[in-house]
Amino acid sequence: MKKQAFNPYMPSWEYVPDGEPHVFGDRVYVYGSHDSFNGWVFCQGDYVCYSAPVTDLSDWRYEGVIYPKTSEEMNADGHMCLYAPDVTQGPDGRYYLYYVYDKVGFVSVAVCDTPAGKYKFYGHVHYQDGTRLGERKGDMPQFDPGVLTEGDKTYLYTGFCGNHMKDRIGAMATVLGPDMLTIIEEPAVIVPGDCYTLPEKEACAAATAQQMEAGASFPYALSSTENWEGFKDHAFFEAPSIRKIGDTYYFVYSSQVMHELCYATSKNPTDMFVYGGVIVSNVDMHIDSYKPANMPAAFGANNHGGFEKINGEYYIFYHRHTNGSWFNRQGCAEKLKVMPDGSIPQVQITSCGLNGGPLEGKGEYPAYIACNLFNPDEKNPYVDIKHPRISQDGRDGDEEIGYIANMQNGYTIGFKFFDFKDVKKISITTRGYVYGKYEVRTKWDGPVLAEISAGCSNIWETNSSDIKIPDGIGELYFKFVGSGTHQFKGFTLE
Repeated sequence: MKKQAFNPYMPSWEYVPDGEPHVFGDRVYVYGSHDSFNGWVFCQGDYVCYSAPVTDLSDWRYEGVIYPKTSEEMNADGHMCLYAPDVTQGPDGRYYLYYVYDKVGFVSVAVCDTPAGKYKFYGHVHYQDGTRLGERKGDMPQFDPGVLTEGDKTYLYTGFCGNHMKDRIGAMATVLGPDMLTIIEEPAVIVPGDCYTLPEKEACAAATAQQMEAGASFPYALSSTENWEGFKDHAFFEAPSIRKIGDTYYFVYSSQVMHELCYATSKNPTDMFVYGGVIVSNVDMHIDSYKPANMPAAFGANNHGGFEKINGEYYIFYHRHTNGSWFNRQGCAEKLKVMPDGSIPQVQITSCGLNGGPLEGKGEYPAYIACNLFNPDEKNPYVDIKHPRISQDGRDGDEEIGYIANMQNGYTIGFKFFDFKDVKKISITTRGYVYGKYEVRTKWDGPVLAEISAGCSNIWETNSSDIKIPDGIGELYFKFVGSGTHQFKGFTLE
């Protein structure tokens, strides 16, 4: 690599969540929705794309706006937002962008001759009689399309099931023909929402009864439901994503707890999916290697992403929350392992996700690459404006380096991993009226290796301390002890 890669992998002033990575040729392209810094709703921006050479995941290039939200006539005034998209290469070699606007329940498609060119509106996914998917009587609204093309068939996965929504049964799989729009195999429900993680007969009866109550004949096939009990506590919520490894289909989705991406597998793209486990949590729940499994180590909320094999390695792409808001999300990624039996162990969130290994244990590092931000006494993992938060100066679009705002007593900032070698001095840069110090550790609950004044200044101020960090791969934590709130810009290792 020409330089080190961090999380988030895009610039700190860019907010592209829901990332779907795809390798086309010798580059990996990430397609996502587009939040705004200080935005007040999800996905306010146009679709943009970033790409990188498969051989250098530190070298991300901004490809520009690939699809404005006003592209369809029905949204010429921009009153609707573009929710999470996905892209696939069709049998004709062109690239197809699948998306849903926030105020409608059907799937739109745009097309382009290149992966990151200017996409043009192409049409809507529809049944053979022309009725749009999502608008037939009894249809569930469409949401968060994920797509996979094999030969002349494209498998389209959609759905949203809020907790306790009995009228939403689960994630759907629909098969499209070579025109990329026309349904040739009708939707089948493949993974249940939280109301339907029941034994087979109960699930079928409950689902059918719900649709009948809505005044419709039951319009969907139910995939084999004997596996649905296995999804209990990790039922489908949103964010369908689909990949294939060998002869196995991997359905990735955001579960009912929202902060985690789970997966299910099947040999059949529209049937018999079995729950596999959690791939990543944007608050690091369930991870017990460095903390209790039930202790959140960040503040997060919903999650969305997919995995991709890039230059021989698999990576899971997901997003984190910033600015104390659900609506200011940034893309992150972690290397994952696919085990010989096909299982995927949960990965830990890090600061060095696409770096291919630990960061250099020397030099200056910005605060916005923190992967952990927590108080062990705070049990609620969901993002809130009262907590410390990653933020920036300026307005949306201003190229201002991110920092941690609202830092306060008892909270810890964590960075991982580094390859420490002969570190003798550590410095921090802070701003704000505050009285206190930072305790520096290599384990969040480990011994204090140094104490550094937080300063008390209305401009950025740097303070230092001698330190001896053991050589080798490790973590770095800064805990603030004191009064007042302030901002943390970053640190330097010497």
